[in-house]
Amino acid sequence: MDLYYSTYSASTGALLSLGKALGLEFNKIEVSVAAKEHLKPEFVKINPQHTIPTIVDNGYVLWESRAILTYLIEQYGKDDSLYPKDPKKRGVINQRLYFDVAALYPALADYFHPQFYKKPLDPELFKKVEEVLNFLESFLDGKKYLAGDSLSVADISILSTIASFQGIGLDIGKYKNIARWYENGSKVAPGWDEVEKSAAALKAILKSLQ
Repeated sequence: MDLYYSTYSASTGALLSLGKALGLEFNKIEVSVAAKEHLKPEFVKINPQHTIPTIVDNGYVLWESRAILTYLIEQYGKDDSLYPKDPKKRGVINQRLYFDVAALYPALADYFHPQFYKKPLDPELFKKVEEVLNFLESFLDGKKYLAGDSLSVADISILSTIASFQGIGLDIGKYKNIARWYENGSKVAPGWDEVEKSAAALKAILKSLQ
C-alpha cells in the first residue's frame, strides 16, 4: 500500500500509529509541500485535490486522514474495537473525528501556523483555540477516553493533533482532563513513537526558521 505523506504532518503520526496497531506495512512516499511536489502532474493525477496524506491500496485511492483511518480499520482490522460497528458507539466516534477536522485542527492551525511565516500570534485567534480546547475538555469530563470505555480511532487522531501543536507552542497544562487523557494516551496508543516523530519534525522546522 502506497502512502503519500509529509514527515511533519499530524495526520502522518496518526496513520503510522494505526498502521502499527493493524500490522500494516506502508510503502512510504514523502511529498514535500514546500517544494510543491503535491502539485506535480503525476500526483495530481492520483489525487486531483492534491492533498496529503493519500493512500493507494491495490489501485484504490483515498485521501483525508480521518477517512483513511476508518477505511484501514474496516478493511484490515481483526476486530472492531477501534471503530465499533454499533451505530451509537460509532456515532460518537464519528462526531469526535469530525470535531477534529472541522473545529479543533483548524483553530489550532489558524493560530499557530503563522509562526512559519514569521508572523506574530493573533490574540483574537487564541480565543477560538480556548473555545475548542474547552469543548475537548468537556468531552473528557469523567472519562478516560474520548468516545467510549476504550481506546478508539478518535483518540488516535486527536492525540496526534494535540501532539503536533504541543511541539510548536500549545500548552494543555491548565486543561486537567486533556492533560490526563494525553498522558494516558501516550502510554496506550500503538506506535506512539510515530506520533512523536511527526511532532518533532514540525517543531524542528519552526526552530530552523527562528
